[in-house]
Amino acid sequence: MNASRTARERVRAELTREITDIARRHLATDGAPGLSLRAVAREMGMVSSAIYRYFPSRDDLLTALIIDGYNALGEAVEQADAGCPRADHAGRWRAVCRAVREWALAHPHEYALLYGSPVPGYQAPQDTIGPAMRDTLVYGRIIAEAHEAGVLDPPAVFPPPPASFAEDAVRLRAVIPGVPDDVIARAVMAWTGLFGMVNFELFGQFNNAILDPATLFDHNMTALGRVLGLP
Repeated sequence: MNASRTARERVRAELTREITDIARRHLATDGAPGLSLRAVAREMGMVSSAIYRYFPSRDDLLTALIIDGYNALGEAVEQADAGCPRADHAGRWRAVCRAVREWALAHPHEYALLYGSPVPGYQAPQDTIGPAMRDTLVYGRIIAEAHEAGVLDPPAVFPPPPASFAEDAVRLRAVIPGVPDDVIARAVMAWTGLFGMVNFELFGQFNNAILDPATLFDHNMTALGRVLGLP
């Protein structure tokens, strides 16, 4: 019984992987709103009723793709951070930023599923939260460790955050522990600046305007590191 169950589990895992691989290809041609379980089943040579044993609905398949995407991006960011000396906080920040950009350019349709327009009618379940936090936790750890080491030296040209931000800072401190509110506000600015640059490049807003996006990206990420106070 155990051997038979293990064999069934292997077959199920292989078929699940094949379904998600085909679904990723469909993202490139049909987009997330056009993703169809029936179309995936046809390409696999399955009857449509069979695929529902693996993914009961299109939203379940979308959730699997989203979780896979977040985990892949998170792994890329974790590996980039792990390859840097721990005390080189600015170098770690730049490496993490480059990892986000490189992963997005290599997987544009998966990135669009994560950070593009919301899919009409789709509500992400709680299962996506942990994978979505993987890259953010790395980013927060870099800032928190720089603050703990006493090397953060942010420029004094920015006003303090508004009083209403204090409650937000309490929640965000779960990701960036031990830092004051103004550092958390700068962290939000830097993180959104990173994804804003990636989005503009990936979705074509830089076309015919920025001829060397890679160099400008590195420059801007270094500048955002200074906003954070990274040495």
